[in-house]
Amino acid sequence: MHSIAIDGPAGAGKSTIAKRVAKELGFIYVDTGAMYRAMALYFLRHGISGEDEEGVSEACDAIAVSLEYENGEQQVLLNGENVNALIRTEEVSMMTSDTSKYRVVREKLLSLQRELAKKKDVIMDGRDIGTCVLPEADLKVYLTASSSERARRRYKELQEKGTVCDFEKIEQDIIARDEQDMNREVSPLRQAEDAVLVDASDMAIEEVTEKIVTLYQDRQL
Repeated sequence: MHSIAIDGPAGAGKSTIAKRVAKELGFIYVDTGAMYRAMALYFLRHGISGEDEEGVSEACDAIAVSLEYENGEQQVLLNGENVNALIRTEEVSMMTSDTSKYRVVREKLLSLQRELAKKKDVIMDGRDIGTCVLPEADLKVYLTASSSERARRRYKELQEKGTVCDFEKIEQDIIARDEQDMNREVSPLRQAEDAVLVDASDMAIEEVTEKIVTLYQDRQL
């Protein structure tokens, strides 16, 4: 089986790019962030604070996260409920950042992610794919963009959904999440030593997709 790992900060376009690369190469796309978001949604629904590590740890036993694919699109199931449409809010984003730092949360999903990679050609995106989940990936990419560009994209996405939002607040949240993700004790966000750095600040989606597909194909020659 072959695998591609894409890591990088929030809002860098990892999921969008990974989906396109998966389609180009005929790989299965695994959005690991969505799995953590599903767990965060559970904690929110049950009134568990992101600072309550003990409460989060105890709740993990009651959580089942699984993936299904419909027409090539990943569907995330939380205890059997499809939560794809519920896990992209800012509240869930911040809870995800607060709770994904805990070892018990990461271990809960790590085995599932690795099992997927044993059975299929996969492209996974997240914060620690190249450094922790798939250290032997055929290609590792660290995809990033400036905080202002990431905030601009998020602002545009929310506006298109009709959500009232504040650009400066979005950028502040992104910077805060970067800080938290990079400095957490368990599996911090960092570029793997053998990862290729791709800065997408001034690149179109098609350009980034083409670059990663080419990087992978070059590795297979």
